[in-house]
Amino acid sequence: MPAQLIALDWGTSSLRAYKLGPGGQVLEQRSLASGIMHLPSEPRLIAGVHCSDGFELAFDSACGDWLEAQPHLPVIACGMVGSAQGWGQAPYRNTPVDVAGLGQALHKVRSLRGVEVHIVPGVIEQVGLPNVMRGEETQVLGVLQSLPAGGELLIGLPGSHSKWVEVVDGCITHFDTFMTGELFAVLSKHSLLGRTQKSAGQFQAEAFDRGVQVARSGDGRRGVLSTLFSARTLGLTAELTAEQQPDYLSGLLIGHELAGLPDRARTTPIILVGAAALCARYQRALARCGFSHVSLAQAASERGLWQLALAAGLTQPAIEA
Repeated sequence: MPAQLIALDWGTSSLRAYKLGPGGQVLEQRSLASGIMHLPSEPRLIAGVHCSDGFELAFDSACGDWLEAQPHLPVIACGMVGSAQGWGQAPYRNTPVDVAGLGQALHKVRSLRGVEVHIVPGVIEQVGLPNVMRGEETQVLGVLQSLPAGGELLIGLPGSHSKWVEVVDGCITHFDTFMTGELFAVLSKHSLLGRTQKSAGQFQAEAFDRGVQVARSGDGRRGVLSTLFSARTLGLTAELTAEQQPDYLSGLLIGHELAGLPDRARTTPIILVGAAALCARYQRALARCGFSHVSLAQAASERGLWQLALAAGLTQPAIEA
């Protein structure tokens, strides 16, 4: 089946490439550890040119052979590749923003192969403290593509910097960022809390639930800076084993994150997008915090990139028989 589009989800630590056919069907996909902070550096020939540019090298590794076979395939990319540290800066669009309309504001970078890479702009909110996203807006569109039009929705994207995106009638109206995943990594690897932790090899559900509960309790109202030390003291008092402490800390941080969601989120449909194991933790924590309308979405990035390519006229919708 001939391809119609190359779609790239290019973040800080990784690059995922999709070769898409009619209707956005995934024909082939690849994952490389070539995010914008981990670009290759070994020079080589690309299209007859001796190249040492990390973005060109990563792009060629991801899809050079696809372009050899089909030189005129359009290419679209989202994520940190469009940041100030990326291949080409795609200016932010202000909230509220129609996510489907982002396809009309793509930034172009011409590669050594002569192919234009169309980069999706990020989104910025400047009401109160500024907030930004790159890549998540495309996942939001991928989620919306599979749902009936209209209505209000809260989309959670767990990760190093978790996003919670409020969508009304197809527009991103507000979003929040929680550095939950990065904080967990820093505390586990570079703080006193990590000194007494041991990997259990399997999920410690009881300890995780206890962490969520502490974040919701009266103790939790004093804030995460107060409750964090309990990840150590519960170990010192033999209430948590070394193997239970990492999942307790995970539950504690996620619980505090969920405490930051607006009260109206309890009656708003919530959709989670991300790695399956991490989304399962969030789904479990949400249930314990009284959020009952929670579901999961899959393949959001590639679906969103396909929809943006359609909006930009880079490809065509499938022809129905």
